Amino acid sequence: MGNDWQSALRAKGYRLTPQRQLVLEAVTKLEHATPDEICNEVRKTASSINISTVYRTLELLEELGLVTHTHLGHGSPTYHAANLPEHLHLVCRDCGKVTETDVDVANELIARLTEKHGFEPDVRHFSIFGRCAECSAKRRRS
Repeated sequence: MGNDWQSALRAKGYRLTPQRQLVLEAVTKLEHATPDEICNEVRKTASSINISTVYRTLELLEELGLVTHTHLGHGSPTYHAANLPEHLHLVCRDCGKVTETDVDVANELIARLTEKHGFEPDVRHFSIFGRCAECSAKRRRS
């Protein structure tokens, strides 16, 4: 994967600096992580990296199509490698559990939004908030 990163960066006129490499590796390792979590992971190897460097690097990597983000709540965005299959995030408002599901579950919604409004949704940033199966069952029992 490292060579893919290098190729993508070089094709757009950038180098794969050690900081960029560390941020990309952290995003890949953590799968879904906030900038703070990514920074903490990077600091295990490079203690001098600061959060502003991580934010700038994430912005560049997203612009280059190497990472993407979603919002799983009111806090910081959550980043993951862009080469993962597109998916939606189901976020439980009670316990905070995040479940991933294929985007095809939203195909009808996407088609209707496009047909009715001419709107083409970007579901890569889409999180659906509700209640997971376990929390729903607990509520029914009480």
